[in-house]
Amino acid sequence: MSDNHSEEHGTLIKTPKQLIIVVVLAFVVPVAIIIALAKLVSGGTSATGTDEAAREEAIARNLKPAGMVVVDPNAPAPVAVATPVSTGGAPAAAASGGGGGKALYDTSCAACHGAGVAGAPKAGDKAAWAPRLKAGVDGLTASVIKGKGAMPPKGGAMAASDADIKAAVEYLVGLAK
Repeated sequence: MSDNHSEEHGTLIKTPKQLIIVVVLAFVVPVAIIIALAKLVSGGTSATGTDEAAREEAIARNLKPAGMVVVDPNAPAPVAVATPVSTGGAPAAAASGGGGGKALYDTSCAACHGAGVAGAPKAGDKAAWAPRLKAGVDGLTASVIKGKGAMPPKGGAMAASDADIKAAVEYLVGLAK
């Protein structure tokens, strides 16, 4: 009975030739399946010859931007927007009622000094301005030009001249007196 039992569970490979065939097929069949799947997934294209040019064209098409800016050569040139900051007449404007200083205040300073943002003294608040007025207009102007605390140099009005800054300081000081 034991002899009969061992014959039932015998190996399928009985010769060296069968062993070699099984080993070769164990490598060849999976590789063939992988190649067939790769061709199926890639659409059957190869990266040689004319297929290379089509592949490069497809890549360029996929990398192309979604939109383009087109400038009409016949369109008029853009116009520069003038700022209300004066370039040379600020002291005269300030002396004649503060027009130049008020214009700079309205465009650059009022955003913070109108509401007291980031510790900026509110325009016209005599108590908040009292200790600052001790430095005088020239001291305040120098402080504004180089910036102080949260206030950037020139109060953010980098295009303004020092005379414009002084006119704006004189305007603010006039409101606090």
